[in-house]
Amino acid sequence: MIHLTIATPDDMALFGARLAGQLRAGDLVTLNGELGAGKTTLTRGLGEALGVRGAVTSPTFVLARTHPRLEEGAAPLVHVDAYRLSSAVELDDLDIDFERSIVVVEWGAGLLDGITDTWLSIDIVRPVGGVETDEGVEPREVTVTGNGDRWKDLGWVGASSD
Repeated sequence: MIHLTIATPDDMALFGARLAGQLRAGDLVTLNGELGAGKTTLTRGLGEALGVRGAVTSPTFVLARTHPRLEEGAAPLVHVDAYRLSSAVELDDLDIDFERSIVVVEWGAGLLDGITDTWLSIDIVRPVGGVETDEGVEPREVTVTGNGDRWKDLGWVGASSD
């Protein structure tokens, strides 16, 4: 488990870009945090670094959006907003090709039973009454947790670990 403090939305997007360098087809990442925590900002940075076509926007109303990549044959980014889903069965019903895609699931905590044995969980906390930066934004506290053998080594995160 790794803990980070991310000061600005630009830094959150940069963290997403750093994460992109670690991802490959078959990887699943869950992003957990309240509204406005920075989940979509992180995913936008990830998508830009992966070279997806078009803008990464929140899939709130469509539940899942597939973003093909400019590099031919590269695994697409599938961005899921699971806020309205209540179980792994409903997530599985979205018919996502988990093996051939990089899948990011916002609000994914507790929805992976039977979907996979390995995933990366990123929890983003927007502190209540946190101290604002000079830019007027509150830093986010981020916890990165690897689940399964694929994510045993979180050294790429570059922060102090538990």
